[in-house]
Amino acid sequence: MIAAEHALIVLALVLGLAGGYLLARRRLRGRRSERPQEIHQILLPFTDAAISRRAVDAALRLARAEGATLMPAYLAAVSKRLPLECPIPAEAAQAMPLLEAIEQRAAAQGVAVDARIERGRSYRHALERLLERERFDRVVVPAGENGHGLSGEDLIWLLRNVPAEVLILRPGPEDTKTVGDRNPYPTRVPART
Repeated sequence: MIAAEHALIVLALVLGLAGGYLLARRRLRGRRSERPQEIHQILLPFTDAAISRRAVDAALRLARAEGATLMPAYLAAVSKRLPLECPIPAEAAQAMPLLEAIEQRAAAQGVAVDARIERGRSYRHALERLLERERFDRVVVPAGENGHGLSGEDLIWLLRNVPAEVLILRPGPEDTKTVGDRNPYPTRVPART
């Protein structure tokens, strides 16, 4: 009789512990769904053979802090005289070293990268095409200067139309550090005649 009572007590304890565990697990699942979704992809679009190092570093810090994948995307404008899907070897030759440099910086910081080249009839069109196919939680945009990069109108369009957080970074006047070419905006010296 005593053995049967002990067996019932042990069985009741095991069932109580198992029920408590399952109930706690179910409540924890409910709380997770109430949390904001994690950041998964951060877009870093650029258009030239160089990009502000501060913009790259800011995007990498965000990606590392949030466990997100950084997606550097070179935006290539394809002439209307050419088919949109035609080969663009000059653009690829310009983009690949920079994408590689960004990927190496990201690897050194433990950040996943999904680099790409996106083509369009304009930089905005290339960005539109990319945004149609991919979902981004954040967009880090280096502001262009002197006609390089995305125009002010493109940045306004981005702020109005992208369903993600947008961070536009403009380097200070003394900040000339870039990833890519040492001098992305060379000054032209007139030829002597």
